Amino acid sequence: MFMLRVSEMKRGDLVDYNGESCIVRKIEARNPSARGASTLYKVRFEKLLSGQKNEISLKGDVTLAQIVAEKIEVQFSYRDSGQYFFMDLIDFNQYVADESMLSDKLDFLTEGLEDILAVIVDGTFVGIDLPNSVVLTIDDTSPGIKGASANARTKPATLSTGMVVQVPEHIEKGERIKVNTSNGQYMSRA
Repeated sequence: MFMLRVSEMKRGDLVDYNGESCIVRKIEARNPSARGASTLYKVRFEKLLSGQKNEISLKGDVTLAQIVAEKIEVQFSYRDSGQYFFMDLIDFNQYVADESMLSDKLDFLTEGLEDILAVIVDGTFVGIDLPNSVVLTIDDTSPGIKGASANARTKPATLSTGMVVQVPEHIEKGERIKVNTSNGQYMSRA
């Protein structure tokens, strides 16, 4: 088993923390003000099986066991009775996830979405990694304002998945926009 120092970890790494398989969602270095003090890292973990998030501070020299996982490109097929079905694009195997397993990813899933990675640990499907951004359609928003600049004020827009994001005033109902999957914010028109 390969050990990984906290100072070497990056977003997306899979590690064993307190006996549970976790993915690193965010990591920030915090330099202490006292001389000679070691750098602290604020790490946000997401447990792969439960989707529960933990945020802890660790010293950079702490080591955690790195989990070897296989990542397979899949497509989101459909949803049925609270279960989400993903299909391997090469051998057409199906992977099934419960709502609790996907938690904060549900707002980004649309039928036919590709570039999703299924995470397989020891032959068991444990979750998905979304692409950095997805394209979604605006279902409802107030009418666009003619002459509004791209970086002017924003307005709320409800997307096809039910998620609400702030978009520039010139964006209209029915337009397709790019949304960042890590923070759920508007990026650009698609």
